[in-house]
Amino acid sequence: MRVNGGSPNLMVAMLLQLQNTILEKIATGQSLAETIDYLCREVEAQAHDVVSSVLLLDGDFRLRHLAGPSLPLEYTDAIDGIEIGPGLGSCGTAAFTGRPVLVDDIETHPYWEAFKGLALPLGLKACWSTPIIAGNRVLGTFAFYYRTARGPSDLEQDIVRACVHLSAIAIERDQRIAERRRLAETDALTGLPNRSRFNEMLVRVAQRPQVWSLVLIDLDNLKMVNDTFGHAAGDDLIRVAGHRIKETAPEGMAFRLGGDEFAVIVPCIDTLRPSDLAAQIIARIKEPADCDGHLIYPAATLGGAVVMPGEAHDQVRQNADYALYHAKDRARGQYVQYHSALDTAIVERFRSVQEVSLALREDRIDAHYQPVVELATGRIMGFESLCRMTTRDGEIIPAAQFLEAMKDAHVGLDITERMLERIAADCSRWRSMGLHVARVGFNLTAADFHRGGLTRRITDAFARHGLPPATIVAEVTETVYLSQKGTVVADEIHAMRDAGIKVALDDFGTGFASLTQLLTVPIDIIKIDKYFVRRLSEAHAGAIITRGLLEIARGLGIWVVAEGIEERSQAEQLLSLDCKAGQGYYFARPMDRHAVEALIGIDNHIPSWSSLLSDDDENQPLSATG
Repeated sequence: MRVNGGSPNLMVAMLLQLQNTILEKIATGQSLAETIDYLCREVEAQAHDVVSSVLLLDGDFRLRHLAGPSLPLEYTDAIDGIEIGPGLGSCGTAAFTGRPVLVDDIETHPYWEAFKGLALPLGLKACWSTPIIAGNRVLGTFAFYYRTARGPSDLEQDIVRACVHLSAIAIERDQRIAERRRLAETDALTGLPNRSRFNEMLVRVAQRPQVWSLVLIDLDNLKMVNDTFGHAAGDDLIRVAGHRIKETAPEGMAFRLGGDEFAVIVPCIDTLRPSDLAAQIIARIKEPADCDGHLIYPAATLGGAVVMPGEAHDQVRQNADYALYHAKDRARGQYVQYHSALDTAIVERFRSVQEVSLALREDRIDAHYQPVVELATGRIMGFESLCRMTTRDGEIIPAAQFLEAMKDAHVGLDITERMLERIAADCSRWRSMGLHVARVGFNLTAADFHRGGLTRRITDAFARHGLPPATIVAEVTETVYLSQKGTVVADEIHAMRDAGIKVALDDFGTGFASLTQLLTVPIDIIKIDKYFVRRLSEAHAGAIITRGLLEIARGLGIWVVAEGIEERSQAEQLLSLDCKAGQGYYFARPMDRHAVEALIGIDNHIPSWSSLLSDDDENQPLSATG
């Protein structure tokens, strides 16, 4: 039923019904295009000789087609994207001035001089356009085209007022939703799309027929910038890097995934090779940057992968991760592209990290213990704790088999926390049982030192179980001891010793530690690596080095423990060299907490070693505890 010529009450009822329907569509989340298209169709069904059109004003001050159900596609395509301005058609002028514009004769009006060739062949003779306004902001235009040269009737003016109001509500709501989504998908620090948007775009690009690629970017030395110049400088570095990556990447294809990691999707490698893009990004990022008043020379490491036929997008992401991991391990500051022959150690390391992380979550990481024995008496002086992982099948795996996972800082720190808690709990349990364990050695990594607060974490863990810090021996490898950047490691070693924690230099002789360094960063114990113990009988060279080391250590007041003793002859020779303590399979293999209780419950001595002090020929290491 048409309202032209109808009663005012009928018109009011029609507009009220239309308003309720449109508001319901808005409230239920129907798309803006569908809602406004319905509005236009209903208006055209009610108003005689009218063709309706709604255009949106974009951020570039151009009008974009939103709805016009009775307009041909070739017409809407032709006017889509026209600039607004005075005299640029009815809609362009209305959007520019913010006031309604009536052109009652398209053929003769100057506003339509450039566009009448589009409208007249379609039988469109007049156009009345009204701006859609919210507050002081023009959102778009609502237009009536007429097939006769005329202006709007009073009834049509009432209809348009209602439609403009409803359109403003719908457009504003759509823009608020779009803005909320934009904010949810935008990294606040860099303004780049975030991980959520990246995941969405990755799926979308993977559906295209072109061969595409993914490049992952990791900033180098962000932590050093944070530690040296403060987090404001670090944030500036991330912002600068994000801006430079965005400038270099294909439009809309640069993302910040979090922390110091970025990603760029190359939708088609026929137009841009990932290696060329990587070279451009590396060169651009290397340019000096002012970060919170500090001149910094940024750097980045990149890894990438090209999609292969039949590969899923998540496989491409994993391959790019492998390549980046390889680059960070072997080619800092460069780009590595994944290929099938890429070092399998990287893949194994990833799998190891995943396996150990799962074991931590499932409480399958535990402490085992190997006795440290006084060679002269066989008395157990203490234990070294060793990390063990139990598989789901019940197999116990030594740390050497998942050493790659422990190189990951996050996994290493998690294992440290788990081991500290287990060792403290075991020592407390043994004391409550009346079993004496003097000290327990505990291995530390570089990540433990650089995290900060190491001494406090150790003392707090033992204090929770009522144990003094002297219960623990912190074992530091030569690699960690020598890799002192600044004074982090040295300061922490001094702090541990001040707190009563003994510090041992582990695997001595495998690295490049100099005895002179022990004067500036003193320790309490040196653990001679099994390499020297195995060579005690080889042309006396091992014995000469070991003897010299023992004499120097005695002069410095440092206790020496020989590791890896596997034969009685080695133990005898070490004892003859006046080495005080040792550990190894000859005495006992690493054992769980219950085996420790059985062992120290005997008389706190290694039974098989008593033969060395007598004339007994027994030469079998203690195996029952292993």
